[in-house]
Amino acid sequence: MEFELDEDQRLLRQTVRETVAKSRSRPEDELWAAHRELGWLDAPPVELAIVLEELGYAADPTPFLATATWFLPLAGRPPRGTGTAVCDGTGRFVLDADRADEIALVTADGVVVVDGADAAAERVDTFDPTLHVAHVPSRPDGPRLVAGVPDLALMGLAITAVGSCRRILDMVVAHVRDRHQFGVPIGSFQAVKHKAADMHVAIERARALAYFSALTIAEDDPRRGRAAAMAKAAAGECQQVVFRNGLQLYGAMGFTWENELQIHLKRAKACDLLLGTAAEHRRALLR
Repeated sequence: MEFELDEDQRLLRQTVRETVAKSRSRPEDELWAAHRELGWLDAPPVELAIVLEELGYAADPTPFLATATWFLPLAGRPPRGTGTAVCDGTGRFVLDADRADEIALVTADGVVVVDGADAAAERVDTFDPTLHVAHVPSRPDGPRLVAGVPDLALMGLAITAVGSCRRILDMVVAHVRDRHQFGVPIGSFQAVKHKAADMHVAIERARALAYFSALTIAEDDPRRGRAAAMAKAAAGECQQVVFRNGLQLYGAMGFTWENELQIHLKRAKACDLLLGTAAEHRRALLR
């Protein structure tokens, strides 16, 4: 498959990239307000994937991912503020549920939107302190939750992971060019080149499948469900390669609090764990 962005899409990518780079140090609420003002929530699936890839590259701390790909596809409208969804039938590990103004619940009787304050979501501690994940407790008198994960949610997690993995690779390449051993950059060693090449191949494969998923959603292609599962599985497998090789090439200091690398390693890992790991989606594809 050959996929090329058109001129408008390339311009969008450049605009998002420059905007995020300039504003990434601003407070979360200001970033979220800027994302909404720029109209990114209204982007069609392929353009949304472009935005999410760049936000993943910057480890965006706002509730944009949950609002755009968890809440919107189910509720069919923008939330009153921020939004997320309980879509896997469990109510556990729901992205941004602790700070969502509205939460869409997939129930046996259809989608029900509830006020975030009424859901009594409890944030849970995770290895990524920049990520908001919470449990939404079920109530005996409440609606019965069922599984109904939007294809857009799987695609969003996949392309976000790809963005994080791209950032990890860029940081690793810069590091192995600058660090010298035996009088030469360690990036000149064949073993280092091979690991970096493996990271690049894994990223490009996962990226192609994520954009293919976005295309099938945009066209309402009957393959959209399978494409979304393939994208999620490929992104999960990609982060495994990038996590392992990236941490090894960068060295242990890449996982220290002072180093930015650990943020992106954790974000990519979280994207794999949310709404099913690569192995789970591989099994789903086999079925």
